[in-house]
Amino acid sequence: MAPNLRLNAVAFISAQNHPILIRTFSKQDENAIKYHYIAHTSLDVIEERASSKSSECYLGLLYSMEDVAVYGYITPLKVKIVIAAALTDAVVRDVDLNMIFKALHMAYYSAISNPFLVLQDPASAVHDSSRPLLAGSPKWKHLRRRIDEIAKIVGNSSNTSTGG
Repeated sequence: MAPNLRLNAVAFISAQNHPILIRTFSKQDENAIKYHYIAHTSLDVIEERASSKSSECYLGLLYSMEDVAVYGYITPLKVKIVIAAALTDAVVRDVDLNMIFKALHMAYYSAISNPFLVLQDPASAVHDSSRPLLAGSPKWKHLRRRIDEIAKIVGNSSNTSTGG
């Protein structure tokens, strides 16, 4: 893994562009809305790259802004995973990021493979069958725990995690 890589946030976005889970790793809660914005602004870049790179899941560096580098990944079922990493002068290798994305993808796959997880919000199932569970729902606690473990392995120096 890259020794200087520090995850600021991880976002999972459904194929319909609904946020599934946005997990932030910062001490300040006011940054949480920043990472929601970053996740949503990355969707256009992801759609553009996914249309040109149809066979590859890892999309690479999407863009950088202020102190954050944003990387993207799209699963075969069109679930988008976005990583916001602290921008540093150190070289971040694509191989390291691809391994992180694959670990996050497997964590998501493991979470949705739970036969007791209801993927649709029962209250909205009558009105809108495509509406997934709300981001940050307690149903995703296993996924949040796995994301936290991956962030610690990557080298996240902050032990505080907030968000969905």
